Amino acid sequence: MTQKIALITGASRGLGAALAEALAPEYHIVAVGRTVGALEELDDRIKAKGGNATLAPMNITDTGAMQTLCRGIHDRWGHLDMWLHTAIHAAPLTPSHHIDTKDLEKSIEGNITATATLINYVAPLLGEAGRAVFFEDPIVGDKFYGSYGSTKAAQIALARSWKSETSRIGPHIDIVTPNPMPTATRARFFPGEDRNALNDIHAEAARLLATLQK
Repeated sequence: MTQKIALITGASRGLGAALAEALAPEYHIVAVGRTVGALEELDDRIKAKGGNATLAPMNITDTGAMQTLCRGIHDRWGHLDMWLHTAIHAAPLTPSHHIDTKDLEKSIEGNITATATLINYVAPLLGEAGRAVFFEDPIVGDKFYGSYGSTKAAQIALARSWKSETSRIGPHIDIVTPNPMPTATRARFFPGEDRNALNDIHAEAARLLATLQK
């Protein structure tokens, strides 16, 4: 039986890494992230579970790199069974009337433009039977989250449109909401927070995967 293939964008650390570990060894993991050392550590953990991964130290905002990645997936496996998009740009917190233009531009590029580009490239690999998973954040709309919140909301709006467009023909599109976890991104937003009170990241990854629509 051919092994299933899962692409995880934002796999270096946090929820993306935990999802990669949860899916291995049932899936061969294509792990995309910017931090080489973190990807190598993830690879070691996956191998320890009897799984295998292909590491792709790339920036999702690099269109050429994403083209190369998806062409490589096509040439090697011919398809994808699952794409989990956890990559996110978290701009600094600031009042809306003080948003830095460069921070907003990075947020748009990383959270909206890159997502739209990836949907374009990944959709043919998923075909009718594949699945794409996006991760909603209830913090959207809270004070001081203008750059992050507005672009995260736009990212999910893209996913909802894709979900509506493909509801009868596939691929399957899931939008799930993680509970608060002790990730590096959350630490930037909530410095000094009691991280022991947050949800275990591996347990949360397992819970989210269990909620995916059949």
